[in-house]
Amino acid sequence: MSDTIQNNKFVELNYRVVDKRTSIVLSTIEFPLGYVHGANDVLSEQVQSELQGKMVGDTIDLPIDCDKLYGPRDESLVFVDQIENVPEDYREVGITITMENAKGEPRDFIVTRVDDKTVTVDGNNPLCGRDVVFTLEVLTVRDATDEEIDIGGAVGADPDIHEILK
Repeated sequence: MSDTIQNNKFVELNYRVVDKRTSIVLSTIEFPLGYVHGANDVLSEQVQSELQGKMVGDTIDLPIDCDKLYGPRDESLVFVDQIENVPEDYREVGITITMENAKGEPRDFIVTRVDDKTVTVDGNNPLCGRDVVFTLEVLTVRDATDEEIDIGGAVGADPDIHEILK
């Protein structure tokens, strides 16, 4: 059927990430993610397999082992510093700070706690150690243009869910 997900179809998805233990929604997207099914590796083979044959309006729930995806939580990547040592711009929970190691390799740290005396930053992926479910909702399925097939997604877009679903 032409309105089902199959190779060389342009697909748009909404997704949300839910913590299985607490049922709290950890992440959602504001704009649909678009990709060409089978034309790139934006989504893992497992995810593409689950989406194969789905239609507009279908949803799938994918349990994700975040430790397998991101590695186990590493407490050596959590740092606490005195608040006076941290610039004011970085004293807000949720702010991302990019730091470099001695080799000049960048790593993102997220401010996870601020109190009157200290600031805590964490270099672990926020999903490490969590048991989550990705819920994907199919919004659009259509024939992809030749240009979309060549680039694997919408012209002018940069689909970036590979960091989450690969």
